[in-house]
Amino acid sequence: MFPVNYILFLQIIIFLFITPGTPRIVIISYSMNYGVKKCVWTAFGDVSANIVQATLVIFVLGSFFSNNPNFLNTLKWIGIIYLFYLAYDVYKTHPKNLISKTINEKGFFSFFKDGFLVAGTSPKAWVFFPLIFPQFIDFNSNYVVQFLILIITYVVLDFVSLMGYAIAANKLITWIKANPRTINTISACVLIVIAIVIAITQNY
Repeated sequence: MFPVNYILFLQIIIFLFITPGTPRIVIISYSMNYGVKKCVWTAFGDVSANIVQATLVIFVLGSFFSNNPNFLNTLKWIGIIYLFYLAYDVYKTHPKNLISKTINEKGFFSFFKDGFLVAGTSPKAWVFFPLIFPQFIDFNSNYVVQFLILIITYVVLDFVSLMGYAIAANKLITWIKANPRTINTISACVLIVIAIVIAITQNY
């Protein structure tokens, strides 16, 4: 009933989560611009998308993606366009004032939506779950329980790592106050570079 090679699964996803991919770049920027508490909603959006993705690809859409690579290609370009939008949004945002108590008008749903869409439109995630999860599931046993163990582990560690990035980034806020446009410019550029790399290298 327990997943196969669970320790190896832990090693793979921990390495995945400590690598600063797109969701973590967004979290870093939002932490510095809006504070750690607001990033909780972005992290929730991210892991919610992962739950939907994992459930669909394991139980519903796995074979569909294998037989219809054009769908993943379309999803890729949707994600690329959204990354360019986020880069613009991040660049034009003013880092939060450490003295001011004014709360930015960006609502919690907007933070959740950004996290959900960044993760939900990532072709890597749609490919990761059907390729990696089945390797650790014994389908001759109770595979639903095994899947639940894997996805709960994945979601918890993903959420913790995202908030870890948010907290670490927020510690740099004093430096950011002295360089208010630097992190926004860097984050926007990184998002643009990621979008370009995805456009060039990911083919389905």
